[in-house]
Amino acid sequence: QVQLVESGGGLVQAGGSLRLSCAASGFSLDGYTICWFRQAPGKEREGVTCIERSDGDAYYLDSLKGRFTISRDNTKNTVFLQMNSLKPEDTAVYYCAADPTPWYHFLLLDRGEVDYWGQGTQVTVSS
Repeated sequence: QVQLVESGGGLVQAGGSLRLSCAASGFSLDGYTICWFRQAPGKEREGVTCIERSDGDAYYLDSLKGRFTISRDNTKNTVFLQMNSLKPEDTAVYYCAADPTPWYHFLLLDRGEVDYWGQGTQVTVSS
């Protein structure tokens, strides 16, 4: 079965850390740019960070630079999102997605244009 599965979400206090994982099955992540998106209640989905398929070049939402780090382990067919110094405003459902397009185009795609999406994992940061 071809799918992306996120894990690692949960409830954490402000200032804490979480590490999200995005594991692929049924296909190899080698040829894909991976992006993490998040969507908070009542808000639009926003692109958090992406990592390129080719050189591992990464994009980050400006407000998250220095707190979030994306990495990939192609041997494990998994992408990680390390989130530090979490704030209540980081509360959202976090989704990973895969598409072969470069990140600057990936972020402009409609949901239906992206090859694969995970089911999402809830991150809740309490104050």
